Amino acid sequence: MVLLFLMGIALVGMACVLAYTLATYALPFMLGLAAARFAYTTGAGLIGAGIVGFTAGVVAFGVLAFLFGSLRSPVLRFIVMLVFVVPSTIAGYQLVHGIAREAVPSEVWRQIFCIIGGIAVGVSAWLRLAAPIDVGTPRTS
Repeated sequence: MVLLFLMGIALVGMACVLAYTLATYALPFMLGLAAARFAYTTGAGLIGAGIVGFTAGVVAFGVLAFLFGSLRSPVLRFIVMLVFVVPSTIAGYQLVHGIAREAVPSEVWRQIFCIIGGIAVGVSAWLRLAAPIDVGTPRTS
């Protein structure tokens, strides 16, 4: 019985990590999902749709990271950041709201927790976008 309880806690923890990661990459994930659905409905099959969706998501994140890293204008960088971060912040808010709806009886505290969760996911998405991409440059000791 204790083993099942510990396994349940571990599975809930893994589900939270997965949900947090998907919330952080909300825009590329949704673009990949939309591309996969389009490919599947046009007859690409399940495997082809998965490949198309995965490729679209990776390309979307790569383009956003490239634009964020290469643009010099602060206004344009801010716009690219907003395009990436706003869907992630909304997804983070909804993720915390789905959990807090059952656990927090007070509406005020529920909203406070949801806003904090949304901001945390948005900041995480911004930091992942702003992280420098190491393309394999040799390091000297």
